[in-house]
Amino acid sequence: ASHDKHLHRIYRRSHITVHTARPGLVIGKKGEDIDALRREVSRMMGGPVHISIEEIRKPELDAQLVAESIAQQLERRIMFRRAMKRAVQNSMRLGAEGIKVNISGRLNGAEIARNEWYREGRVPLHTLRADIDYGTAEAETTYGIIGIKVWIFRGEIYGDEALLESKSGKKGKKSGGRN
Repeated sequence: ASHDKHLHRIYRRSHITVHTARPGLVIGKKGEDIDALRREVSRMMGGPVHISIEEIRKPELDAQLVAESIAQQLERRIMFRRAMKRAVQNSMRLGAEGIKVNISGRLNGAEIARNEWYREGRVPLHTLRADIDYGTAEAETTYGIIGIKVWIFRGEIYGDEALLESKSGKKGKKSGGRN
């Protein structure tokens, strides 16, 4: 249930930050798992390693974690429509402006693979300033692999950097068109 990993290296010292929805699972009882991980990574890198773990406060707004959650449900033989709708409703309840889920493969063990998607709210994929998180996962079922794609729209980004980039991009001549 970890999503992001960042590695900073300065000479022989390394600092790794792991972003996870369940920090207790990574740390383990009395820190046993994190100590084993630290020993293994320091052996691989050949120097001291500092590992810090940060919790993801709202995992329902992280597309990769939502996709992995749906994949786990499909592997436990939960109906795909129910898994999709539950994930969409949880994300919308926690503040997403829109979410789209796409599932492809031999759904319900059908002989012919197909595509099904479910969307709630708006997901403007062509808007450059839209803050859209994208995640994919694969569920390995008895019938084969089912692919899951998730897009979560968290809102639009308004800021000085975005305004400066858009102004500098519009200064060139128009090419083509009727204007």
